[in-house]
Amino acid sequence: MKNNKKLIIALASVVVLAVVFFFVYKAFGPKTSAGSKAFKVEVVNSEGATKEYEGKTDAEYLKGLMDQLAAEGDFSYEGSDSEYGLFITAINGESAVYETDGAYWSIYVNGSYGEYGADQQPVTDGDTYSFVYERADQ
Repeated sequence: MKNNKKLIIALASVVVLAVVFFFVYKAFGPKTSAGSKAFKVEVVNSEGATKEYEGKTDAEYLKGLMDQLAAEGDFSYEGSDSEYGLFITAINGESAVYETDGAYWSIYVNGSYGEYGADQQPVTDGDTYSFVYERADQ
């Protein structure tokens, strides 16, 4: 009987913690906004050349904006889903292979290193999103 009480208390504690974590994430996690938003996207390749895209989007997250740009014109990307979200492996035909040469595509938001991956980064009106080819040894 005593072991059953301990088990019930442990399960109740886990449920309470899960609910608390959910509300903390909702309160402090990334926020999206609906409706049309102005955006600017920059792609900086391995040679430092920059390609810019500007326009309006209804996308809530950066991945949706990337899909929109890919459907509209000369922007392309490749990636794979991982436990951390979308892992970008190529943009505009240029691959970054970390295992080979330490290269990766980083995301910057308004000049600051992004806190979220492309599928979790909210799109906010007037923001600039940069995809920058970087190498770990530089």
